[in-house]
Amino acid sequence: MLMAFSSCFLLVLLQIFSSLLLSHAQDQSGFISLDCGSPKGSTFRERTTNLTYISDANFINTGIGRSIKQAYRTQFQQQAWNLRSFPQGIRNCYTLNLTTGDSTPFISALELRKLMNTTYLTQQGSLQNFIRADVGSTITQGFRYGIDVFDRVWTPFNFGNWSQISTNQTVNVNNDYQPPEIAMVTASIPTDPDEPMNITLVGVERTVRFYVFMHFAEIQELNANETREFNIMYNDKHIYGPFRPLNFTTSSVYTPTEVVADANGQYTFSLQRTGNSTLPPLLNAMEVYMVNLLSLQETERKEVDAMLNIKSSYGVTKIDWEGDPCVPRDYRWSGVNCSGIDNEIPKIISLNLSASGLTGEILEFISDLTNLEVLDLSNNSLTGSVPEFLANMETLKVINLSGNELNGSIPATLLDKGRRGSISLSIKGNTGLCSSNSCATTKKKKKTVIAPVAASLVSVFLIAAGIVTFLILKRKKRTKLGFNPNTGTTPLHSNSHHGYESPVIAKNRKLTYIDVVKITNNFERVLGRGGFGVVYYGVLDNEPVAVKILTESTALGYKQFKAEVELLLRVHHKDLTCLVGYCEEGEKMSLIYEFMANGDLREHLTGKRGPSVLTWEGRLRIAAESAQGLEYLHNGCKPQIVHRDIKTTNILLNEKFQAKLADFGLSRSFPLGTETHVSTVVAGTPGYLDPEYYRTNWLTEKSDVFSFGVVLLELVTNRPVIDQKRERPHIGEWVGLMLSRGDITSIVDPKLQGDFDPNTIWKVVETAMTCLNPSSARRPTMTQVVMDLKECLNMEMARNMGSRMTDSTNDSSIEISMNFTTELNPGAR
Repeated sequence: MLMAFSSCFLLVLLQIFSSLLLSHAQDQSGFISLDCGSPKGSTFRERTTNLTYISDANFINTGIGRSIKQAYRTQFQQQAWNLRSFPQGIRNCYTLNLTTGDSTPFISALELRKLMNTTYLTQQGSLQNFIRADVGSTITQGFRYGIDVFDRVWTPFNFGNWSQISTNQTVNVNNDYQPPEIAMVTASIPTDPDEPMNITLVGVERTVRFYVFMHFAEIQELNANETREFNIMYNDKHIYGPFRPLNFTTSSVYTPTEVVADANGQYTFSLQRTGNSTLPPLLNAMEVYMVNLLSLQETERKEVDAMLNIKSSYGVTKIDWEGDPCVPRDYRWSGVNCSGIDNEIPKIISLNLSASGLTGEILEFISDLTNLEVLDLSNNSLTGSVPEFLANMETLKVINLSGNELNGSIPATLLDKGRRGSISLSIKGNTGLCSSNSCATTKKKKKTVIAPVAASLVSVFLIAAGIVTFLILKRKKRTKLGFNPNTGTTPLHSNSHHGYESPVIAKNRKLTYIDVVKITNNFERVLGRGGFGVVYYGVLDNEPVAVKILTESTALGYKQFKAEVELLLRVHHKDLTCLVGYCEEGEKMSLIYEFMANGDLREHLTGKRGPSVLTWEGRLRIAAESAQGLEYLHNGCKPQIVHRDIKTTNILLNEKFQAKLADFGLSRSFPLGTETHVSTVVAGTPGYLDPEYYRTNWLTEKSDVFSFGVVLLELVTNRPVIDQKRERPHIGEWVGLMLSRGDITSIVDPKLQGDFDPNTIWKVVETAMTCLNPSSARRPTMTQVVMDLKECLNMEMARNMGSRMTDSTNDSSIEISMNFTTELNPGAR
């Protein structure tokens, strides 16, 4: 099993629990418990759960092991004392061999558990825990392994309209699900025995589907004239019953198909007593799982093995060459391109290892890539001959072997394919390589020219020296005129604007002005206006797009146009807006982006997008995603990129409210080398502008950190960045003043109505104020900011999780609109 930590998630437990119950040891066969970041070879038994943990060092080749401070260790179990951070790259993978069975992220522990293959079955996708409730619990803490044989984590749940009952007798839990006995010896019943037990799932998106598992056991001694019998209903439809719980024996009732909402957006289960029942219904435990559709299939094992063999034999050290080469699609291995769409097995169709420092011969493992169309091994130090198997790979269309040290004859079959045009073969720069007919002649000629060459070496050297001097002078002159010494070419575009070269862009992304007119339906719908120009709504290939038109052709405008195009063509990240295409016809210039249906962050904070309010969890998610995009620019791009215009209007939201950074017209790349800053004309937006950059003209990535700190304060306060009516006009100074008075509640956006964890508010404000430090050296990196925000987001999500399963009589229940399409036929176990 190959596990990639990126945008893909598998069924693993990535949780830290600081308060668990003590228990006796149980069988751990089939368990994999890794203490991430601990020294190689280390092992320990965690004292509260008796789980044995080993180092993760043998399961991953990337990342850096770290330890938390000694002072904090008493708050956590031992597996949380170390961690593995991933400051480099956007894809870091664990490779795990499992038994076939019946935005810098970090991880402290990785835990996989083996379940019975008769349980938790789905028709599609995987299951993600939504709630696992010990109903009627008499304890206040959650529990897991030692009490639960499968190490499921249970949370106590009691509702205001229910009463709790319990027993001191033993309850048999030996069915396939084996719920813990501590959960089954307690239960809840309705306080009013004539009322049903209603359970409504709330706080979920429209498209969510569930599987539900209920565990029952009769835990009261019933008299001969007493009966407990009830039906299980879902959204007023009968799905199971009449059902009578077994005396002190567990029965599990589950939904074999997905649960969806009805036409009114309800997810409501109801246990209703029958006319024959003298006692109300009861419920001991309940599990609810969301369906997580993982539509991408794994790459074929043969191709994965081939790539791993190529990596090992050539000693390839690319940081993202871990896990599955093609999956997730947005994080495939660099230099690798794959075919296939959702629900299809991906196939490797292109392998580019140009300039990768390869030595030795061309490996036969390449022939195992049976769907390969393009192979680029150029500009390495490969030796030996061109192998025959390349000619026998039927799908190959392009082979680039130029710039190596190959020798001998090229296979006749390969030469023939090249002559017929069925394959494109590049071999220039391999001085020892020749066609089969000319090899003998070439060798003979070499022998005859050795003596004359040796005799004239001195004169040749003198002539060469003169030529080199001439070429150096010529290169300097041609470079000034736009000549590229690396490619030996001058710019192809002659229609430069105001002295700036046209950017080099993939041809398939270039559109004509007529195309732009058609896409926008003759510029029918305006989405917004900015300093660059007007943004219009458009449709390209049946997909909505945003078309930004340069309305004023100036040197500054074209420079920003050029900078934005060139940057977006070389950076790709899920938290950055995606460039779909561009148009450049004389003075008519435009950029075509993916359409962000929910506008910018500022519109939502100010209420311009309607009366709905961004929740604190939603704001934290937007902050974390934006921070990940900015962290990628700073650390994931070579050379490093500074955005220079981070603000709430440049954080856009798509239809799922995923945040993406936009507007890269002011962005700057740092030159390669040891420079820590660039000296440049100050640019940015007042209020967000780094005062140190403004004062010194020295631009660093910490200038973006300052701007992002301002954004964080806007998310907390929903106040203007500059307000001359305030005692301190700038938002950072005003918040600092309020904090000095110990008054944090007065700065929080009143629209949140107190629905937040104060600890996360403090943490975000603390992070923001650190970002606003006048000295750039004392500001955190974006990697640190991402870590802080993810910690806050996890805390807020955990707080909200407790309110996601409620009695449907509670007025705070949230209705979700979805069409009811599935009939349910639960079975009992």
